[in-house]
Amino acid sequence: MFYVGIDIAKRKHEAVVTDDKGDIVVKAFSFTNDLTGYNYLLGKIKLVTISREQIVIGMESTSHYWLTLYTRLIKDGYNVHIFNPIQSDALRGMYIRQSKTDARDSFIIAEVIRFGKYSESNVPQEKLFALRELTRNRYFMVDSVSDLKRKTTALIDQVFPEYEKLFSNNFGVSSMALLLKYPTPEKLKNVSLQSLAKLLSKASNGYFGLGKAKEVKETAKSTFGVIDNCGIYATLISTYIKQILFIQDQVKEIDSQIAEIMSELDSKITTINGIGHALGAVIISEIGDISRFQNSDKLAAYAGVDPTVKQSGDYCAVRNHMSKRGSPYLRRAIWQASVIAVGCDPMFKAYYDKKAAEGKRYMNIIGHCTRKMISVIFAVLRDDKEYIPMAA
Repeated sequence: MFYVGIDIAKRKHEAVVTDDKGDIVVKAFSFTNDLTGYNYLLGKIKLVTISREQIVIGMESTSHYWLTLYTRLIKDGYNVHIFNPIQSDALRGMYIRQSKTDARDSFIIAEVIRFGKYSESNVPQEKLFALRELTRNRYFMVDSVSDLKRKTTALIDQVFPEYEKLFSNNFGVSSMALLLKYPTPEKLKNVSLQSLAKLLSKASNGYFGLGKAKEVKETAKSTFGVIDNCGIYATLISTYIKQILFIQDQVKEIDSQIAEIMSELDSKITTINGIGHALGAVIISEIGDISRFQNSDKLAAYAGVDPTVKQSGDYCAVRNHMSKRGSPYLRRAIWQASVIAVGCDPMFKAYYDKKAAEGKRYMNIIGHCTRKMISVIFAVLRDDKEYIPMAA
C-alpha cells in the first residue's frame, strides 16, 4: 500500500507519498488547486503504482478548500479519508522539531492514515459541508429579513404610527399584502372600500373582510403620521416588503434542501424535542465528527457555552457567563433548541421550573438548559440512539 498525505491550502496544496514502512517514495511536492494541478498530482501517484486499490489518500478538513479535490478524487475511484486537524496534532507533537512546514504536515497526514489513528464522521463529508453552507447562509438570510423588518417598522412608525394597532403582527400575511399594495395612509385613502376588503379577504383566506377594511380606512384618514408628499415612504416600504417576501421564499427553498439531506442522513439528532431539520442540520454540520470530543464538557467548550472562570489570588468569581469562544452558529442553534424544548419536553420543563424556583432569571435559566441540551446532544450523537424524554 502507498499513502498520500495532502496538506490543504487555498491555492496550492502540498503532498507526499509514503509506503507501508513510512518511507517517503515521492518527495513532497506542491500542486495548484485546479485541473492542471490535479493531473500533476495523479502523475506523481502513478510513478509508484497505477492501481487505485493500492493508494490511500488522506487530507484534513481545512475550511472548504479540500472539497473540490476530495470530490474529484472520489469521482475517479480513489480511497480518500478526511479528518479533523485536531486528530493529527498528537502525532505532530511527537516530532522534536516543532517548526511547521507544509512538507512536514503532508508527511504527518500520510502517517496518520498509515497508522489508522483517525476517526471519520459517519456522515459523508460532502453532506456535512453542504449542510454547513446551507445553514450558515440560511442564518444570513433570516437575519437580513429581521433587519429589513426593523427598517420597515421604523418607516411605518413615522408615516402611519397607528398601524401597529390594526394587526397583531405587522408582518403577517394579511398585513404584508396590504403594505405591499398600499404602503402609506395616502394610498389607503384613495382605494375603494370594496377593493380593500377584497384584498384583505383573499390574503386572510376570508378571515378579514369589509369590517377590517373600514377600520383600516378610518384609521388612515385620521393618522397623525408624516405626510408622504414626495412618495418616498411608499417607495421604501413597498421595496422592503418585496425584499422580505423574496428572501422568505428563498429561505423556504433552502429549508426544502436541508430537509432532503437530513432525510437521507436519518440522523438521530431530530429525535430530540426542540430540534427539527433546520436546527439539527446546523448542529451536526458544525459539530462534524462527535468522536473528536471526549465528553460533553469538551463539546460545550467548542460551542462556547462553558462558563468563564475569573480567579485572582484567593478570589474566584461565582457568577460567570458563557465564554462564547466557540462556533457562534452551533451556540445559536442549541440556544434556540433549548428555548423550544422548555415548552415541549418534560425533562427540560421540570429543569426550567426548578431553576425558576431558585429565583434565577429567564436568560440565566435558558443558559442552564442550553448546557443540559449539550449533554443530551452529545449522548445521542455518541451512541447514535434516539432520544427518549424523561422526567427530571
